[in-house]
Amino acid sequence: MALSTITARVDETDKANFDAFCSSVGLNTSAAINLFVKAVLRERRIPFEIKLEDPFYNPSNQAYILKSVQELRSGKGTAHELIEVEDE
Repeated sequence: MALSTITARVDETDKANFDAFCSSVGLNTSAAINLFVKAVLRERRIPFEIKLEDPFYNPSNQAYILKSVQELRSGKGTAHELIEVEDE
């Protein structure tokens, strides 16, 4: 089996911490990266969830919005027109 090299830029501190972790579990960095590659190929996906949380959908924000809507519907609060603002 012919081998190929993958080069990636990583923060120096992250690399040192990753190397130390790999060593502590009996692996070297190359073996750990090969485990990742094999998992991706086997599962046909990144083997962990990658997401960016949208703060709008944060449970506490959603609860606040629902409470505000209920207050408006029960006659508490004041509805206002939207004000258009020109982009600068």
